[in-house]
Amino acid sequence: MYLGIDLGTSSLKVVLMDERQRILASSQQALSVARPYSGWSEQDPADWIKALEQAMDQLKAEHSQAIAAVTGIALSGHMHGACLLDATNQVLRPCILWNDTRSHQEAAQLDANPLFRKLSGNIVFAGFTAPKLVWVKQYEPTIFNRVAKVLLPKDYLRWWLTGEHVSDCSDAAGTSWLDVGKRTWSDELLQACDLSRQHMPRLIEGTEVSGQLHADLARRWGMANSPIVGGGAGDNAASACGMGVVQAGSAFVSLGTSGVLFAATASYLPYPESAVHTFCHALPQTWHQMGVILSATDSLNWYANICQEPAALLTQALGHELKAPTQVIFAPYLAGERTPHNDAKIRGAFLGLSQHSERHTLTQAVLEGVAFAIRDNLLALHQAGTTLERVMAVGGGSRSSYWLKILATVLNMPVDLPAEGDFGAAFGAARLAFIAANQADPLPVLSPPRIERSFEPAKHLVDDFAQAYANYRRVYPALKLLQ
Repeated sequence: MYLGIDLGTSSLKVVLMDERQRILASSQQALSVARPYSGWSEQDPADWIKALEQAMDQLKAEHSQAIAAVTGIALSGHMHGACLLDATNQVLRPCILWNDTRSHQEAAQLDANPLFRKLSGNIVFAGFTAPKLVWVKQYEPTIFNRVAKVLLPKDYLRWWLTGEHVSDCSDAAGTSWLDVGKRTWSDELLQACDLSRQHMPRLIEGTEVSGQLHADLARRWGMANSPIVGGGAGDNAASACGMGVVQAGSAFVSLGTSGVLFAATASYLPYPESAVHTFCHALPQTWHQMGVILSATDSLNWYANICQEPAALLTQALGHELKAPTQVIFAPYLAGERTPHNDAKIRGAFLGLSQHSERHTLTQAVLEGVAFAIRDNLLALHQAGTTLERVMAVGGGSRSSYWLKILATVLNMPVDLPAEGDFGAAFGAARLAFIAANQADPLPVLSPPRIERSFEPAKHLVDDFAQAYANYRRVYPALKLLQ
């Protein structure tokens, strides 16, 4: 048996998987986020431990025999956080999370140093770990001077489980301190933040063993032997492992609150100019590129709230047959935009409204606008050297067949919808635990799911949507002038 632990922002999830990769059970515990000031987002690491204890205690109570047979554990978690420990491994302050923007000025200062883009392969975003430490040094110098270790969120749980300070390359790539091409900490980037390798955890690959579960925890949870704890991965890389997106050319698009276009690559292909993330993947000598839009289903939910109508009913009202693109353009920049604009201040808009613009027109425009933003990401990945022939769709938005028909036609490539199942980060972590515990060949383990349905581009509408996309591309520069 194998356990996958995913530390999310709003909940911690543990899945129990057998050797045939069947999920036998899961437990999910809620987490809260503290926002003491505008732009701040923090969590107490003690809450992560409490949530993990509760999840494991529940699984033990309900599946004691299966838990007793666990031989491998691996972790996934939200990236970019700053969990600061002193020399006795005591937490110095609440963890500053990925969606905390207080260090935007520090991020800009670091990004102005050409070494960061050159070595890390990425823009230094305000959400990344490095600018958070620069902020702590400036505004909380007493705490900064006591920092002995900087751990990413899931790696603090790893320390609690094993006593080891270890991280994996996929998660570490989001700190702005990793030489992503060489898959090692960069002394130059650390020194630019007045830190050194001594402040960093030991680096391994996601498929390697990081340590062994403390014997007292194994006894508490009724495990016959202390299982190994594998390297695991950052949340997006772990999700890719859950979906089998690990070989060059494979990709998924996630229509969640935000939108992600994730593509596995066999080589290091940085392109920071377009705000494409280039990170290490969970497998050795593999990387991935990722474009991110900040408001995918968030755009539809925002519109549904205004209409006071469930989002599912709004999309169902569009019918089954794909229509030609509407003359109304929706720019989904409700919370700024990441790829390709890296613009936190830009805001969204409807353009081309008329007296004939009815509710279904605006619903269609919202779906099209998000699809156009994802095509922006596809173009950015193509400019970075990645060519895709098809993508797999996941996330809440993938439940709308109409949206997937739009997406296939806008991207001009097939969009595959997996059969129902849990292919998320916790499942990906459990798969990585299986690989680490058995020293297994990763590729047969990380196979893609069965595809329930494929959405082909509507050939008779490809040109129409291409022209609508060209019009959409003119919107951002116009909105930028209004800032």
